[in-house]
Amino acid sequence: MSFTLVRRAVPRVNRSELAVPGSQPKMMEKAAQSGADVVFLDLEDSVAPDDKVQARANIIKALNEHDFGASVVSVRINGLDTHYMYRDVIDLLEQAGERIDLIMIPKVGTPADVYAVDMMVTQIEEAKGRKKKIGFELIIETALGMQNVEAIAAASPRNESLHFGVADYAASTNARTTVIGGPNPDYVVLTDKDSDGNRQVHWGDMWHYAIARMVVAARANGLRPIDGPFGDIGDKDGYLAQARRAAVLGCEGKWAIHPSQIELANEAFNPPAKEVDRAKRILAAMKEAQAQGRGAVTLDGRMIDAASVRQAEVMVAKAKLIAGGKSKAKASGRGARA
Repeated sequence: MSFTLVRRAVPRVNRSELAVPGSQPKMMEKAAQSGADVVFLDLEDSVAPDDKVQARANIIKALNEHDFGASVVSVRINGLDTHYMYRDVIDLLEQAGERIDLIMIPKVGTPADVYAVDMMVTQIEEAKGRKKKIGFELIIETALGMQNVEAIAAASPRNESLHFGVADYAASTNARTTVIGGPNPDYVVLTDKDSDGNRQVHWGDMWHYAIARMVVAARANGLRPIDGPFGDIGDKDGYLAQARRAAVLGCEGKWAIHPSQIELANEAFNPPAKEVDRAKRILAAMKEAQAQGRGAVTLDGRMIDAASVRQAEVMVAKAKLIAGGKSKAKASGRGARA
């Protein structure tokens, strides 16, 4: 391992992250009962300009009055290029009590964007004597943000997660698509002709590079990488396919833009019981091997060594964290939907 040690963000279960418009009080009330791992109340894209001020008041009211149970609560503020952002931060931290856990910063382009919000939050926390230190969720959804993603990930000790904002990223890079997430029929590989003259079409994932790059930046800085929205609410299979691809690449969870997607996200990002069982057997086998003075051993016909142990430890730790989150949800009376 490198002599440089990575500081890990606050451990949280982050499989499903439910987006809720701040302009819809009834939806926020339902979200408090949703069982999502994280609920983010939105002041940005889902709220029309004329509704921004009222949405802010709605969210403050919801945070003071609703019981969100075991769910982590985040608020997406408006962008730093708007005149709404400063008042979002001030009013939330001065009026919304201690229930807010995270602030989600949209369209982060440079480390200075994070620094600016950090400065404001730190001053308010100190001035008001807030007990809970607010964490940051950062959305990478522009070409500028992706260019600077490594520096952004390291910009503040408050950082907890990076999120891939697929729609705005597509617009920023002039990608030829109008859908939110998922595959594109033009992003394919056409094979050469076989002996009978036939050719096969293999669909690709046009978001693979962006998500993979974000995952590396997040993990290198101890943060949780989270996949963003999938726009086709009725396409359960499509959502699961995208979520599972993100999980394989190392993402911790995915947005749910409708309550029906919460269970899908939890399903996709739960470590399969079979893999958790194998991970436990790897740890047991290596413990026995080390007791015998061996650094590697064969299990189920495959070699395992110290690297295998690290993989297994990650899997088992994730399963324990999720199990602990479920226990907290049951204790709160909400019940996890997984």
